[in-house]
Amino acid sequence: MGVHAIVAIDEAGAIGRKGQLLCHLPLDLKHFKELTMGHAIIMGRKTLESFPKGPLPGRQNIVLSRNRRYRPEGVTVASSLDKALAAVDMPLPAFIIGGAQVYAAALDRIDTLHLTVIHHTFDDADTFFPPLDMERWQVIDEEYHEADERHPYPFTFKTLTVL
Repeated sequence: MGVHAIVAIDEAGAIGRKGQLLCHLPLDLKHFKELTMGHAIIMGRKTLESFPKGPLPGRQNIVLSRNRRYRPEGVTVASSLDKALAAVDMPLPAFIIGGAQVYAAALDRIDTLHLTVIHHTFDDADTFFPPLDMERWQVIDEEYHEADERHPYPFTFKTLTVL
């Protein structure tokens, strides 16, 4: 099964702070939308609840939650990663989009990783991507972007696949 993960990390592996993204990078948001549109996105409850307008349109939103009464509108709720993957009914790949616990649970199943590496370290970050065993991954594509008036930090899109 095609399982991809998509995440923006800083140079220390941070992915969030206070329930939000580390910073606003419009090109990263566009990249996320282009990759995930028309596919299933699998996330934890807190990730879903961080979206200002609710579930993301044009994608099958699948949320992991053990709470049987948790039934937000417009999403499929699954009690485990296995059940979430079994519920995918859009074209593969399915995308793991966060948070940290979901990434950690899915890491052994992910065959492609779409990283946005923000070339900065956020000292107040409180959520981190699980450590990657780089012996297991190879970078197959990289695209560097300078900081500009819309992007406060330089960043690199990296695509990694399992060896």
